[in-house]
Amino acid sequence: METLEEICFRIKTALPAARVEIIPNASPCGQRSLLLGREQGLAVATFLRDDPQLRLDYCSNVTGVDRLEPSLPQGFVQSPSSAGLKKEAGEGLGESGTGCLEAVYHLFSMAHKNGPVVLRLRTENRLAAVRLPSLTPVWRSCEFQEREIFDLFGIVFDGHPDLRRLLMWEGFQGFPMRRDYLVADDFECEPTPHGDVPKRMSPRQGCAEVIQKTATADPRV
Repeated sequence: METLEEICFRIKTALPAARVEIIPNASPCGQRSLLLGREQGLAVATFLRDDPQLRLDYCSNVTGVDRLEPSLPQGFVQSPSSAGLKKEAGEGLGESGTGCLEAVYHLFSMAHKNGPVVLRLRTENRLAAVRLPSLTPVWRSCEFQEREIFDLFGIVFDGHPDLRRLLMWEGFQGFPMRRDYLVADDFECEPTPHGDVPKRMSPRQGCAEVIQKTATADPRV
């Protein structure tokens, strides 16, 4: 398996206009990654798949990252049990457009039996400029995973063959995996658009009753 420095050299030799940067990793695993420019992302992905020395012909998984740049006041802490940073009365997270969204691809070579090589693509910001090139035309395994990222993070993948929500329903407002997403104070136990829900339930009353009934129900029914 070639090093990331060697892969960068091969990319820049074949595609001189491509922007490629090695991202360090301070975690114990130390797994570094390649940050690609959005403009040449599809061309670089095609090169990595087709180059005979690399043959990165399989994408195992794609995930989204919200790189929100928080402006934390003194004494503000991140709760490990929360799904990201919480804010009180609109404070703590700064401007919602600060930072960017990211798609991370893990690539392997089935031909050479090695990998992974980790690719990153970043949007310009978190508001209007949230578009990235879809890599589904290069690796078909990206299709549903890019749809999931579109659904939960709001990244728009240009060139995706079927970009629509995957987990949430059409018409759902917001992106639940963003770090500044706030859960509504009231909710329905089954928040579905199909049919009318006869009663809105609070976490302490209605849903607790439903959970109790479910726990004591006969599993054979």
